[in-house]
Amino acid sequence: MKLLRDTWLIFQRHMLLMLRSPLWVVLGVAQPAVYLILFAPLLKPALASVGADSMSDAYKIYVPGMLVALALAGGLYVGFGLLGDLANGVIERSRVTTVSRVALLLGRSLRDVVTVVVQSIIITILSLPFGVFVNIGSLLLGYAILALCALSSASISYGIAIRVANPSVLGQVVNNIAQPLMLLSGTLLPLALAPLWLRTVADFNPFNWAAKGLRALFIGNTSDPAIWQSIVIAAGLMVVAVIWSARTFSRSVR
Repeated sequence: MKLLRDTWLIFQRHMLLMLRSPLWVVLGVAQPAVYLILFAPLLKPALASVGADSMSDAYKIYVPGMLVALALAGGLYVGFGLLGDLANGVIERSRVTTVSRVALLLGRSLRDVVTVVVQSIIITILSLPFGVFVNIGSLLLGYAILALCALSSASISYGIAIRVANPSVLGQVVNNIAQPLMLLSGTLLPLALAPLWLRTVADFNPFNWAAKGLRALFIGNTSDPAIWQSIVIAAGLMVVAVIWSARTFSRSVR
C-alpha cells in the first residue's frame, strides 16, 4: 500500500511539472505529424501487396506503426531527464525522505506513459481526415498496448541511465538500441514486405508484435490472434523491464 501511495505522489508531482510546460508534449508529435502528411501518401503503391486498396487502408497500416515508434522512442529517451535530476541533486535530496525508491522510478515512468498516450491521441485525431476511423473499443485496447510499450521503454531508459550516468554515453546507447528495434518492428513499412530471414529476426522483437496487434485493431480484424499475442508479449516485457530498472534504481539510490 505504501508503494502505491508513494508512486501516486511522485506521479502527481511529475504530472504537475509537465502541465507547467506542456509545449514539449506537442513538440513530441511534430515529427510524426510531418511523416503523416508528407510520407504516408507515398505508401499506397508500396502497401498494395498487403491489402491496402485505398489511401485510408494505407493510413490504417501506417499510423499504428508510427504510434508504436512513438511509444518506443518516447520512452527510450526519457533517461536524460533522470540524469538531469541526478546532476541537480533532486534524487540525492529524496534519500532523506521515506518515499519508496521504487516509487521514485514508477511515478516518473507513469508520467511518461501518460505523455505517450496523449501524443497518440493527438496523432489519431490528426489521422481522421485521412480516413482512419477505428472502433472505440479497439482504439482503447490499442492505447493499452501502447501504454505497456511506453512503460517498458521508459523503464529500460531509466535503468540504462542509472548504469551509465553520463548523457553522452546514454545517447549513444539509446540510439544503438532504438534504431534496430524500430527497423525490426515494421513501424514505417510492414515486415510482410521483408525477406523471410528478416521477418524471422523481427519475431524476437516485442515491439514488432505490438505493431502487428495495433494494425489488426485499426483494420478492424478483432479476431486476429496477433492482438492477444501482442498484449501478452508487451505485458511480459513490461514486467521484466520494470523489475530490472526498479532493482537497479533502488540499489543506486539508497
